[in-house]
Amino acid sequence: MDLKNKVAIITGGTGGIGRAMAQEFLSEGARGVVISDLCPDQVKHVSDEIGCMGFAANVTKESEVKALVDYTVSNYSQIDLYCSNAGALSKGGLLLDAPDDLWQSQWEVHVMAHIYAARACLPLMIARGNGYFLITASAAGLLAAMGTGPYTVSKAAAVKLAEFMAITHGDDGIKVSVLCPQGVNTAMAPRSLGDGQTDGIIEPEQLARTVVDTLNEERFYVLPHPEVEEYIRRKGNDIDRWLTGMRRLRQRSLS
Repeated sequence: MDLKNKVAIITGGTGGIGRAMAQEFLSEGARGVVISDLCPDQVKHVSDEIGCMGFAANVTKESEVKALVDYTVSNYSQIDLYCSNAGALSKGGLLLDAPDDLWQSQWEVHVMAHIYAARACLPLMIARGNGYFLITASAAGLLAAMGTGPYTVSKAAAVKLAEFMAITHGDDGIKVSVLCPQGVNTAMAPRSLGDGQTDGIIEPEQLARTVVDTLNEERFYVLPHPEVEEYIRRKGNDIDRWLTGMRRLRQRSLS
């Protein structure tokens, strides 16, 4: 997808990855960018600052996602690209350190929000015969992240949902990419990263450039850390060996 003269929605758009993508899309000649986030004041401040439109919405509420889509269509008459980027980091595992409400909230923001976006946009895109979804997942969804069970599991589900969308609606003219970074210098990034967690923390602007390049080539994986592609290959070649290696990394990080 060439972003020139295109219209894009970016959720989680007031900071970090979302803001960087909005600025990059505008520099590529996008006709319209609509950023969305939870806080109306922050949405207005950032949209005014970078020169785009804004609409406050909670993406875990289907009615608010639909309102965001309707707002964009009312202003631009179309949506070419929906970047389902909102997310939240969590900690915990399978015991009392991750209660049910944490698992549920991670599922809602990392899976259901994408489903709501698809339901709102697909009829419009299919009618036009083209459209693009960019789903922000994580390298944690392709591989694993230690100590963040609800996060890594829900991000893995986001990857699978992206695959399902690409298979189910590819013949309708719908393209799908899934963004799977490791560490990015945002408010969500931990200040230090241990064994097996990252190949370096990159800046959001570098990530946004990778997003644009990948959209231009219409490839499924968006991998700002290129090493991740090799890790995926190793995991697929011998899952038992990979699991053993991950257990060793976990033990090393605990010690």
